[in-house]
Amino acid sequence: MAATPEDRVKELLAAGDRRGAATLALREHGPKILGYLQVLLRDEADASDAFSVFAENLWRGLEGWRGEASLRTWAYKLAWNAALNLRDEAWRRRGRRFRTSEASRLADEIRTRTIVRVERQRAHLAALRAELSDEEQTLLVLRIDQQLAWEEIAEVLATPEATPDSAMLRKRFERLKERLGKLARDRGLVE
Repeated sequence: MAATPEDRVKELLAAGDRRGAATLALREHGPKILGYLQVLLRDEADASDAFSVFAENLWRGLEGWRGEASLRTWAYKLAWNAALNLRDEAWRRRGRRFRTSEASRLADEIRTRTIVRVERQRAHLAALRAELSDEEQTLLVLRIDQQLAWEEIAEVLATPEATPDSAMLRKRFERLKERLGKLARDRGLVE
């Protein structure tokens, strides 16, 4: 049986090749993470900044990844935190840019190679998603676009104070689907 990308990352870390492990992790998960951030933040510049923060955090923190969650789940948790921090941190208001590093250069490479979705569909989806909270958008993207398990989504959305219950997330997701279906029908996007 062929080794999964996660297995290869673990092997590279065990061999002391942190650079190779981080590069593989970013190449494997970076394009989907970038898509998630674009949907969540609805602004290319903000998504780009959050993706750079995510890449830096993955690059620096990969050795500390304990494997309690899958590499994919851990990466989405980093991206979720990067998006939240982007909106909260004072550096956004000052417009400070990050220094270019190897991780940032790799993030730029992945960003430029990521295929842009069809603009018309994206605009319609963006309009619907713009009406949702950040947490609702994350719930949709992680479940539908990224097909994460409910337990993984709960880990991504966990705070130091609490971890959401998987059953509660499923119920919220069902209500959210009904609400989006009604909005799409009301706007003539679906029959």
